[in-house]
Amino acid sequence: MKIKPLTEHIEEYIKEDEIIDYSNEMIVKLAEELYEQSGNETEYIRAVYEYVRDHISHSADINEDIITCSASEVLKEGHGICFAKSHLLAALLRYKSIPTGFCYQKLILDDETAPVLIYHGLNGVYMKEYEKWIRLDARGNKEGVDAQFSPDKEQLAFPIRPEMGEKDDLTVYPNPDVKVLEKMRRNKTRTNLWDDLPTELGYHS
Repeated sequence: MKIKPLTEHIEEYIKEDEIIDYSNEMIVKLAEELYEQSGNETEYIRAVYEYVRDHISHSADINEDIITCSASEVLKEGHGICFAKSHLLAALLRYKSIPTGFCYQKLILDDETAPVLIYHGLNGVYMKEYEKWIRLDARGNKEGVDAQFSPDKEQLAFPIRPEMGEKDDLTVYPNPDVKVLEKMRRNKTRTNLWDDLPTELGYHS
């Protein structure tokens, strides 16, 4: 298994836009605090990952109906769905010029209550110390979910079950997928979004 960036133009993985808005004052403040507490870049990546995973709630876990999307919105509200949390993680790392992109998996939403295949979002990060890209899933741990920072052996939130139709994508994309963003913007509440989650990616069109 080898994780690969979509493009070799590394500047695409450190750019800022309206979603990855890392010049926001709150993001700058948090990034600097975490950076000061870290001894090197690898420690900073781990600190950022664990902060987003553990201190930013997954909206569904706390039954929050507000949809957050941009990195600054996620940090301000303190919660987001998987895609939103990946936006914040990317912003905090890109602020320090650490190449970070977006990865996707196709998973069953819920085996019992919603056995439909939808996309799940996580991040791809370039580790200079290891000279490779790794994937990190900051979805947030709970019973049955134990994602960890592990440059050597990947430990994501959800194992892929091909026999159930689930699929992995080892590409690191430079931008959040356009169809994912469309769904997040079109639906006004998470309740509505849960009935309209992404089932295809613009990158695959």
